[in-house]
Amino acid sequence: MSRSFDQDLREVKTFLLDMGEKLEIAIDKAVRSLSRLDDGMAREVLQKDPEIDEMEGRIDDKVAALIATQQPVAKDLRKLIAAMKISSDMERMADLAANIAETTIQLVESDQKLFKELVDIPRMAGIAQRMVHDGINSFIDGNVKLSEQMAETDDEVDQMYESVVKELMERMINEQQFTEVSLRLCFVARYLERIADHATNIAESIVYIETGKRVDLN
Repeated sequence: MSRSFDQDLREVKTFLLDMGEKLEIAIDKAVRSLSRLDDGMAREVLQKDPEIDEMEGRIDDKVAALIATQQPVAKDLRKLIAAMKISSDMERMADLAANIAETTIQLVESDQKLFKELVDIPRMAGIAQRMVHDGINSFIDGNVKLSEQMAETDDEVDQMYESVVKELMERMINEQQFTEVSLRLCFVARYLERIADHATNIAESIVYIETGKRVDLN
């Protein structure tokens, strides 16, 4: 490939890094807004969501132009295909973060209170953020080992999700005054579990780039 292609590929990687950074911030702010029932912070997440959507479009356009003009093959082509897939996964994760922010707003508007300080949900969010960070860096570095480790991290999130839902279901049965809040928190835990799944999809894309093989790490 030409020097121009290498420069363009670096630009795609920069877009993905920027997108990943915005996504990590969105996840963090969405869950902090929930923990504090801060609807102002939640609205900030929703206001920023279109920026991530726009970045996905820019990456798709750039990759499509590169494929059309440079006609890459083998690993170079796999990198470009994976970049489009990764940006799509990140856009979906940003939508899920927005769903968490919307939950905060709904709780505030209906004057619902949390029945205890959130612990496991912020922990799940922190792990999901780390998975996003590791996924993008493994793409930049071609680090297959790191991407494969993300599958183990996803299993940890799945276990936490099951534990959170079990606790919340018991709360709904035994303390019915908290049914609505518990149900909404179940959805939040599900959103975070789905974010981790999308991060694992990124890991699968890295393995595909480096080996040419499609694997299922979920």
